[in-house]
Amino acid sequence: MELESQMVLFARSVDSGSFSAASRELNHSPSSVSKQISNLEDKLGVRLLTRTVRGISLTDEGRVFYARCTEIRRNIASALDLAETLSEKPEGRLRVNTTVAFGKSQILPALPEFFKLHPKITISLDFNDRPIDLIEQPIDVAIQFAEQIEDQSLIGRKLAVNRRLICAAPSYIERTEPITSPRDLPHHNILRLSTVTRWNDWVADLCGDAYQAKANSNFEANSADALYHAALAGLGIARLPTYLIADDIAEGRLINLLPDFEDTSSNIYAVYLMRRNMSPKVRVFLDFLSAKFGVAAP
Repeated sequence: MELESQMVLFARSVDSGSFSAASRELNHSPSSVSKQISNLEDKLGVRLLTRTVRGISLTDEGRVFYARCTEIRRNIASALDLAETLSEKPEGRLRVNTTVAFGKSQILPALPEFFKLHPKITISLDFNDRPIDLIEQPIDVAIQFAEQIEDQSLIGRKLAVNRRLICAAPSYIERTEPITSPRDLPHHNILRLSTVTRWNDWVADLCGDAYQAKANSNFEANSADALYHAALAGLGIARLPTYLIADDIAEGRLINLLPDFEDTSSNIYAVYLMRRNMSPKVRVFLDFLSAKFGVAAP
């Protein structure tokens, strides 16, 4: 294998966290991936990785080398994207990142229609509620909410207004004090998102900063989808989007606690890197999402 290919393989292995994960992505055997990384270390005369039963970790030398390999990997991806723009045909692999709840409830059901329109595009879909670095990670489009977008250099296309309600299960309401106004919230158990701190500011937004500090919470999770299921289980009060809970509210599995308060402060965006020549596959996907979700909140 060429040195450049081994460098890209090394970067993929680090990103995946293990040789076995990288081998599945690349359709190679774990032993083949491990052998190529060992050959790369032999060529360089330095150890890049520490191998353990739990996976791999970078050595100090490996951390420096990884930064350069990642840069090469980005350049290769950019060159491939540029090559695709030479053709007007939308085709090839599209790398999409989406939040867990929106991806499962909205993106996945929409994909059959998209594939029918664009049969030569394949999609690699990653579910993640953490803020995403599109410069460091090989992602074409990330679907995120306003609170998640930290890099202001990204381009964002608004897909929809995110309508969110404050709700809880009947089983929680039956065993706690009644809620008649936002200022009752700090006396209740508030379900929190661990990955995006700003997502949890809604108690302060409704009640004032002094009330945020008083809010109780004995449960947090790394995705809004998990908070949705926690609310259904009666663990506490959550602020959740209507695209997740509309049916549950209608059928009584969740109760809209404050009908006069509806949060529309966090729009849903498709974000991507600023590129002079957008590839056809990205362009048609963005157009599809805008048409699908732009008319009304999902």
